[in-house]
Amino acid sequence: MNKTLSDIGLFVLRLSFSTMMLTHGLGKLDRLFADEIKFGDPIGLGPVVSLYLVVLGEFLAPMFVILGIKTRLAAFFPFFTMLVAAFVAHGADPFERKEKALLFMFGFLVIILCGSGRYALDRIWKKSF
Repeated sequence: MNKTLSDIGLFVLRLSFSTMMLTHGLGKLDRLFADEIKFGDPIGLGPVVSLYLVVLGEFLAPMFVILGIKTRLAAFFPFFTMLVAAFVAHGADPFERKEKALLFMFGFLVIILCGSGRYALDRIWKKSF
């Protein structure tokens, strides 16, 4: 495959998956500023810590992925968040309930495996210095 098309494909994947993930993370970010934090505790760290980790995985890290800053590392957080969502939080649910988490999980796995491509701030900064 043409390298330019691969780089464009990785950019589209990063932008689309991360932007859609931000829509989920924004609601959780709002919960951080609520008077009382009500959130699940799927891995036993407590609701407050769990909410902070989900905000990292669904809001902060996807912003880094969009920009192409430490993309593989940043993509790990939404990948792991969706892994927990699919197999722990929704583990007993029917497939239809966990399907969205699985789609996000595999999308971010591809980003972890393939990296950011050429159209990323890390690549631009690397050439500048």
